[in-house]
Amino acid sequence: MNPKKIVKLSNAIGIVSIVLLVYWVFVFITVEVFGLKVFRENITQTFYLSILGILALMFGALIINIMFNLTRIAQKHNNDPVQGKNGKLRVRTVVFIASFPVIFGLLFGGDYLSTKRREKLLIRSAESIVSDYSAKANQLLDYSFGKKWIDNAEDILYILSKTDKHFPHITVVVKDTISGSPLYLVFDPEYNHEYSEEDDKLPPLKKQYIMETTKPERDYLQGVFAGKSNAVRFSAHDGRYQLFYPYGKDDRMIVFLFSDYKRHGKFGS
Repeated sequence: MNPKKIVKLSNAIGIVSIVLLVYWVFVFITVEVFGLKVFRENITQTFYLSILGILALMFGALIINIMFNLTRIAQKHNNDPVQGKNGKLRVRTVVFIASFPVIFGLLFGGDYLSTKRREKLLIRSAESIVSDYSAKANQLLDYSFGKKWIDNAEDILYILSKTDKHFPHITVVVKDTISGSPLYLVFDPEYNHEYSEEDDKLPPLKKQYIMETTKPERDYLQGVFAGKSNAVRFSAHDGRYQLFYPYGKDDRMIVFLFSDYKRHGKFGS
């Protein structure tokens, strides 16, 4: 291979590398800023700081500059005519710039698909509870705050959560009051109770089970426990997925809360 072809090949490799690097930095910044969950691997393992991408771009620009100078030297040495390619360059520039909105849209589309898959999975999990473990679910409906019901609820939730290794985290939410003020309590199968003989004689404290909620969540739960709504509520934020699934019979109502957390979104999940 003669030097002229080597220079052309080097230019081609350099340009392609820089273009791919620009795309990668754009994807990295977009995913990190908007918290999109698209890839199977956490890209922060590759780029811990965006400044590394900027430095890489600067280094790449330097390499391209050197290679173009080599091209000019090679053309002068071989008396090669410098052909004008302004038209093609403009077309390539337009295509390059236009590709960024397309990539941006694809990233959001991937995040949407990943979120919808998690939502369907959580809904299937909730439906399986109602259909396959209705007897246990009915036991939870018989809510009365006390150690007996709490221990039974935690045992039931623990059994349900261990049935399938891919099963999401499950808790149960009930409505109660403290000093006449309405609030919501949440019971977790992983809550670690270590009772002493003296503690067994004392009633449990409701304040230990108070559920921290946002206003939209409180509005939703208020509607459910008031009998105004029986709809599920799904939310996703930064890889955290939650599904509120009401379950009631007669005049009793509880809400199963299914939670799942992924450090990164997956198309295949």
